[in-house]
Amino acid sequence: MATDSTHTESQLPRPTRVEICTIIAMYIVLAGLTLLARERGPGWTLGWIYVGLFVGGMGIFKNSFFLWNPDLAWRRMPIGSGTKTWDWFWLAAFVANIFAILFRAVDSHTRVADLRPPDFPWLAGLTIFVSGWMFVTWSSFWNPFFEATVRIQTELGHRVMDKGPYSVVRHPGYVGFIVTFLSTPLLLPSSGIVALSLSAALLFVIRAALEDRTLQAELPGYAQYTTRVRFRLIPGVW
Repeated sequence: MATDSTHTESQLPRPTRVEICTIIAMYIVLAGLTLLARERGPGWTLGWIYVGLFVGGMGIFKNSFFLWNPDLAWRRMPIGSGTKTWDWFWLAAFVANIFAILFRAVDSHTRVADLRPPDFPWLAGLTIFVSGWMFVTWSSFWNPFFEATVRIQTELGHRVMDKGPYSVVRHPGYVGFIVTFLSTPLLLPSSGIVALSLSAALLFVIRAALEDRTLQAELPGYAQYTTRVRFRLIPGVW
């Protein structure tokens, strides 16, 4: 869905030096993960494959904004003014969780050669993982306010989205992320991954609850929307 924003390209926010350095730092960390994986010995590991899948999914998700909503793509780079204080803490916890999963992934010693042909759980995990990223990307298509942090985008005419997946649950993007992380132990049967994956999924459940409370209190029309779409993440459950 294209946004009806009136911002011109020259008015779009550009990333600051700090944000550029942060992006560069992330690539350095990923490069470090690659080197660490290579030091573990020759051959591809399930961890190495998982890192590639995760980075690929994240890249497609982020770059898809430039196809249907370039304005939003630029807005997702800076941390918007009015971001809730609790969301800063959430973001720090989530980033730490992600890096813990990735470092644990490249520490895996399970060789691809040991799993040829891939067994059913791994293939099921791959299907669920890809489906989760697709659902996140699809949800972002329907929401021109799909920024990286939780805030009321008053300056952009923030309004309730109730089309597409938002007509079924109130936070469909989080559903996709949760599904992606819950599939991780199937893709990476390594000790510690189950706990880290569950903690990442739980973080999104917590964020959905906090964001929903914020929107009900501060976004006009959202309280009425909750009477039409009753469930946050799982129809008939919550």
